[in-house]
Amino acid sequence: MPTTLITGATGGIGTTLARELAHHHLILLGRDAKKLKTLRQSLPDAMSLTLDLKRPEEFSEALASIPEIDNLVHNAGIVSLGSIEQMPLEQWREMLEVNVLAAVELTRVCLPRLRDSKGQVLFVNSGAGLTANANWGAYASSKFALRAFADALAAEEPSLRVQTIYPGRTATTMQQHVRGMEQAAFEPEKYIQPETLAKTIRCMLELPRDAILKDVTVNRPV
Repeated sequence: MPTTLITGATGGIGTTLARELAHHHLILLGRDAKKLKTLRQSLPDAMSLTLDLKRPEEFSEALASIPEIDNLVHNAGIVSLGSIEQMPLEQWREMLEVNVLAAVELTRVCLPRLRDSKGQVLFVNSGAGLTANANWGAYASSKFALRAFADALAAEEPSLRVQTIYPGRTATTMQQHVRGMEQAAFEPEKYIQPETLAKTIRCMLELPRDAILKDVTVNRPV
């Protein structure tokens, strides 16, 4: 059974993915210990790590006791909207730290174990990682950077399978937060459901190794 580490495990997509992959040996990473404990109660074979992605200097020690990793799923992320003129530099820095640099350092720490298992790294990116719209500059920049990192990782580590999924708007708490910033209604029935994304990610991870779903875009029907 593969060992799969999921970041952002207490978010809408992360929690749903953890339940979809309940047959894996799961390592659930998040910063909210209470939510992680609640999730683990429904996944008794999983282990959890309480870790703040803004503190990458703690990653190596936190993962020291984990002997093997087959799948690393970078799911965690944060979003703030605003114009280039008005968004403070600190918000740019925070999104780059969480959405990009944390994934860079976590991957680096996990690389020896991923090489041993000839494992895979899957990035949960965003439609904003393909197109940057007005007021989405900072978030899109972080997601474009994540895409570049995935490409570089695939080129440098040919024994690994590196894949990225680009979801459109998904019915999560984060999307509710986004709609609030857009001063618009949150209508979850009109968005991609987290269960749909979880099933897609499972397909990507469990696809036989004679193929790769390198870049998968998931949109709502028009």
